[in-house]
Amino acid sequence: MINRIDHISIAVKDYDNARHFFQNVLGAIPGANAKDNNMRYAWQMFSFGDLSRLELIHATEQGGFLDSFFKKHKNGGLHHMTLQTPDIKKAKKILRENNIPYFGYNEYGDIWKEIFIHPNDAFGVLIQIAEFCPNDWLNPSLVLPKGKKWEVKKGKKGFTLGFAHPGGGKVHVKLTTAEVKQLINDLI
Repeated sequence: MINRIDHISIAVKDYDNARHFFQNVLGAIPGANAKDNNMRYAWQMFSFGDLSRLELIHATEQGGFLDSFFKKHKNGGLHHMTLQTPDIKKAKKILRENNIPYFGYNEYGDIWKEIFIHPNDAFGVLIQIAEFCPNDWLNPSLVLPKGKKWEVKKGKKGFTLGFAHPGGGKVHVKLTTAEVKQLINDLI
């Protein structure tokens, strides 16, 4: 039912300070972002070296859905965890079969389908289950070209092999020339 944890989302009051901390101090790479005028908030995705992801959400004006969160968490904090599923309909069916209530089914075309499990039903954590293609939300520099599964870059001390990561993006492995020769031997 679940492929992996895609990201955690942190609600912040001071977005500029939070962005500086995660991007400039910790080295996160910004990816997709958007603003929702109806819900009065904005979000920004960030990726770290191994493609761990973090989302920062913040209110754009008062009267949005984050107001109640900030009443309970004055300085912000963990808002939700997003789990990726290959099939949202199957996820809904499994939850129903196990008497686990969910809410907030939303479909944004073919790019995003989601449901939520309330913290009361998920051990204190708001869980978002979503069906999507992870590469759609990453910085293009972190993704291999469409249809490509690997890349090879020759360096001074060996090679860097990049592979498409099943969770989106690419992962790199550095190998010496001797290790590449051994890899070729193992493959043949």
